[in-house]
Amino acid sequence: MTVVRFITHAEVNIDPGRPVAEWDLSPEGAQRMCALQDRSWIKSLVSIHSSNEPKAYQSAEILANAVGLGIKTNAGLREHDRSSTGYLPREKFEEMLHAFFRYPEVTVRGWKPAVVEQTRVVTCVETILESDPDGDIAIVSHGGVGALLMAHLAGEEISFDFDQGGSTGGNYFTFDRTTREILQGWRSVEAD
Repeated sequence: MTVVRFITHAEVNIDPGRPVAEWDLSPEGAQRMCALQDRSWIKSLVSIHSSNEPKAYQSAEILANAVGLGIKTNAGLREHDRSSTGYLPREKFEEMLHAFFRYPEVTVRGWKPAVVEQTRVVTCVETILESDPDGDIAIVSHGGVGALLMAHLAGEEISFDFDQGGSTGGNYFTFDRTTREILQGWRSVEAD
């Protein structure tokens, strides 16, 4: 059996003066992502794919450096577009995120509907799986992207229930590359 590990970036440097899509991984986030280097499964990876956003790419670099692989970037793995609202304080962001998942067919304050974003994500992941060499792969992206993908893989409606659980990222889930069955739900990068 070959598997896909979908990994989310960890903590970021929050900079209200910069677009969210340009934020970097924080030192704490980078340190947390280094925990992946100790996972036994990284040796079986044949490729690593990443969102082209800095916080995800920097997370993928940590993993890639540990196994000596290059990184294939893909804009289809980017986070949902939040440019209409820009930076939001944590409480306001959480409200928006819940609305994004609660009303998946509606544009909420300029954010594209979740169903549109889910189609983008699923199409991107399917293209990766069909075109990549056989073997285990890692996809490094964002929490919202993971939640949309996980809902699709589970055959369920889009829901906040598929979110990584109130954390600031640095989690992963695993699914079977052939059957697309979810094998393991969200776990911290520190968990084996």
